[in-house]
Amino acid sequence: MLVSKKNIFILFLISLIFLIGDVFFEVNFIKLNKIEIATKKINLGEQINIIQISDLHNKTFFNNNAELYEKIKDSQPDFIVITGDFIDKNTKDYTYAYNVIDELLKINQNIYFVAGDHEQKNTRNILIGLVDRGVKILDRTQISYKKNNQSVTLYGLDYYNDSGDIDFIKHISQQDFSILLLHNPDLAINNENIKADLILSGDTHGGQIRLPFLGAITVPGQGFFPKYSKGLYFMPNESLLYIDSGLGNTLLPIRFLNQSQVSLIQIKGIGE
Repeated sequence: MLVSKKNIFILFLISLIFLIGDVFFEVNFIKLNKIEIATKKINLGEQINIIQISDLHNKTFFNNNAELYEKIKDSQPDFIVITGDFIDKNTKDYTYAYNVIDELLKINQNIYFVAGDHEQKNTRNILIGLVDRGVKILDRTQISYKKNNQSVTLYGLDYYNDSGDIDFIKHISQQDFSILLLHNPDLAINNENIKADLILSGDTHGGQIRLPFLGAITVPGQGFFPKYSKGLYFMPNESLLYIDSGLGNTLLPIRFLNQSQVSLIQIKGIGE
């Protein structure tokens, strides 16, 4: 039976409305992505909850980010990590970004930050305000977090040192559970000498547009249909790499099969 042009048009129109609605939803409504990681470096029954925020790009969500803050608060994080591109390269006024930080500090005072490529030379003054608010900037530095006599050690390297002096993270301690914060995952992907129990990164936005079964169409630095675009990966050197697809967007406010998200990473102890 032949399909009339009118029916084809109606079908096209319905598909277009669905697509536009889906894109609007995925760009503007946030999900909480949960990841569980088991380790013998933490005692049986102990758990450390981490919230990862990546690639906000100065975006505002509905109701002054109420949903975002609620999801983070309900997760009861032990600390919060921000893996870069909190602002956009065109951001001149940091008032909104600082307001977000102030709200996060009401939830948890332990916030660790590494800069991304959008915290570049003309926007790096934002780091001054972050430090003034008590945010810990990790760049070629490390810091320990302790909970119930359990320790994790965080290391950080900002985007502009990716190709520079990385010797300090080539010698990450294997005693405590180690977490390396990077904005761009390419450094870990291309350097097997960098080994941590868990590497947290962002930058890719998950490709923003993803296809069923194929994943991201493209991400910077990896070309078309990249191997590493979003999610948890077991690296050849036994590190775990987690790439968060983030909250914001670049170029166009478009996401498909890739909803805006923050991540709750639960480190669970299984003992020896």
